[in-house]
Amino acid sequence: MNQLDALKQFTTVVADTGDFKQLDAFKPQDATTNPSLILKAVQKPEYQPLLGETMAKFSGRALDETMDRLLVRFGCEILSIIPGRVSTEVDARLSFDSNATFTRGERIIELYEAEGIHIDRVLIKVAATWEGIEAARRLEDRGIHTNLTLLFSFCQAVACGQAKVQLISPFVGRIYDWYKKSAGAAWDEAARSGANDPGVLSVREIYNHYKHFGIATEVMGASFRNIGQITALAGCDLLTISPELLAQLAASEAPLQRALDAKAAQALDLPAVNFDEVTFRYALNEDSMATEKLAEGIRAFAADAVKLEKLMLAA
Repeated sequence: MNQLDALKQFTTVVADTGDFKQLDAFKPQDATTNPSLILKAVQKPEYQPLLGETMAKFSGRALDETMDRLLVRFGCEILSIIPGRVSTEVDARLSFDSNATFTRGERIIELYEAEGIHIDRVLIKVAATWEGIEAARRLEDRGIHTNLTLLFSFCQAVACGQAKVQLISPFVGRIYDWYKKSAGAAWDEAARSGANDPGVLSVREIYNHYKHFGIATEVMGASFRNIGQITALAGCDLLTISPELLAQLAASEAPLQRALDAKAAQALDLPAVNFDEVTFRYALNEDSMATEKLAEGIRAFAADAVKLEKLMLAA
């Protein structure tokens, strides 16, 4: 059995791509997208007709609406291939506007429903700012499920659990990147790999907290740099993995064991933790890595949204 098939015994495997033509090869349960992945996809020749069709069909509409329609078009194509859910992201430029994020999330769901897609097959992806978490709380109250992304810290995860969001996406690789860059020449790759990888340690802490306290929010590790990070999180609720790393897992016959275990987490002695807005903002501010990576991630997604808009206008 290859490592990908072995991983599927413990964990729901999700494809992290906007390139739906790659999905059949790996048979993932779910798929995630974001503006950067859609931008990458629409620049490929095979997806340019889809961009042109969407722009022609909805010419004259507001650009933000047309972008949502393009994202939903990709989402529908993905859902025709996978059995599970697709995550579709709200514009990152709204990350600090709770009302606008909520309204945009509602519209994306309405567009999916107009295409005959059931509400339970879509996760609205929102940056895990305080405002994003509050918008997600309101969306969940409406029965619209959410995926809280750009999540780098324990306080973000706890606040998401309190808001009863459906799923969180802690970014393993970007946490690893920050610590490696911060350490510079002192970084010891061998000592900080696998189970000791800082991104892996972050997800394990969140997973254990959720399982210990019976928090129903799903944990989906994301943003991987190597398969060692993935195998060290075998047993996590879900892992969203790029096609390149899915291919590496499929090509490996190395043994794979469960690394995270809900029953073991329930037996741990862990303190109860809660955050309100003031304590959340202070805890996030105290975490240099999370503060920097959250801001950087929002800027990068926003920049790619602008690039995508330019491509749309040129189509």
